[in-house]
Amino acid sequence: MKQKSIAIFALTTLVIFALSAFAAFGIPGTVPGVLDEGNDVYGIRQGLDLVGGSRIVFEAVDKDGKSVTPSAEEMTTAISMLKARLDALQYTEATVAKQGDNRIEVEIPSVSDPEDAVQKLGATAVLTFTDADGNVVMEGSDVKSATAAFGPTDDTGVSQHHVQLVWKDEAVSKFASATAAAAAKSADNKNYITIMLDEDEISSPRVSQEINSSECVISGEFDAEYAKYLAGVIQAGQLPFGLKDIELKSVGPTLGDRVLSTSLIAGGIGILLVMLFMLLYYRVAGLAADIALLGYMALMGIVMAIAKVNLSLSGIAGIILGIGMAVDANVVIYERIKEELNNGKTVRASVDAGFHRALTAIIDANITTMIAAVVLYFFGMGSVKGFAITLGLGIIVSMFTAVVVSRILLKQLVGIGVSNPRAFGAKVRKLND
Repeated sequence: MKQKSIAIFALTTLVIFALSAFAAFGIPGTVPGVLDEGNDVYGIRQGLDLVGGSRIVFEAVDKDGKSVTPSAEEMTTAISMLKARLDALQYTEATVAKQGDNRIEVEIPSVSDPEDAVQKLGATAVLTFTDADGNVVMEGSDVKSATAAFGPTDDTGVSQHHVQLVWKDEAVSKFASATAAAAAKSADNKNYITIMLDEDEISSPRVSQEINSSECVISGEFDAEYAKYLAGVIQAGQLPFGLKDIELKSVGPTLGDRVLSTSLIAGGIGILLVMLFMLLYYRVAGLAADIALLGYMALMGIVMAIAKVNLSLSGIAGIILGIGMAVDANVVIYERIKEELNNGKTVRASVDAGFHRALTAIIDANITTMIAAVVLYFFGMGSVKGFAITLGLGIIVSMFTAVVVSRILLKQLVGIGVSNPRAFGAKVRKLND
């Protein structure tokens, strides 16, 4: 039994250290770690305040390209749609703001080429659906919703990435006529409807028959990223007027590398002091908490890299707050264990009772914080949304490491033979284990 506990404790610790190394350094040339720059597939991307990016100023124009002054409601709609497109591209740290009466300023982090930033934004004016002859058959305003999906799209049953499109009720008949006309041109190989953003062709799905339905599927040789991008662009809909980029320039980081490095150093010192306190005050239990805390930081790094989180200083604050919550959960658990030990229970019974008694308090505290994170995410923007993302991820990961990983480590230490209450910071000296 003792050998089994030693093996489980050693294996758990080894896995946590391996995850920590993987999170920090990744696999060179293949999978980036938190110390590497992100790429188009995965990896943590730094926010505008840390790495800089591109600044674009758009001006409202009519169909002839002449400057116009939209209403306040139309400008609000345009700003909301641009934010939706940026969110679809996972640029949660990007900012969109009104400038004057007919201009909109957009700042996108990590994109140093402004022209590339315009392209990444996916064009900024009119979304249309045209037939093979260039005639507009549907408009972005006809779209009710567009979502990326994975599954079979035809009778073959072969699963593939695609976009599930839903039209507004009043647009169904118009779509039926458009698809019937396109399907009739199959002999001339013109049976397709092209999705256009400004003058750029986004996709040209083929039409085999009339679709008299509010739903349709756009498929092709899509990967997951392109399907999500296409759905996001279509979902954003049609802007109420055209937008023309009149100013493009690169911007430097507002805070710079020095602020980032000093913030990380400060965070690192704080983490080391917390780990030292836990080790000195809770002793053996503190050792388990420190190992679990390493697991928290490793899992957070891996999750953020996979989710392509845009990390700003506010996001770093969310991570540090999550570390505090992870430690706080362990403090609640260990204080309950000490109470049980001081009441005369065995170490094994105290550990079981301590985790059981603390679980409700930990869950309640984390649920209330998660509610705050959800509200910040849906109603905030820019760096506030970035803070909400890292805080929400931190809550989930800290719950796992505090309740699951800490318990596994602590139970194995008891199984190894650690039965002296003083090893857990308790005052009781005599105990029958």
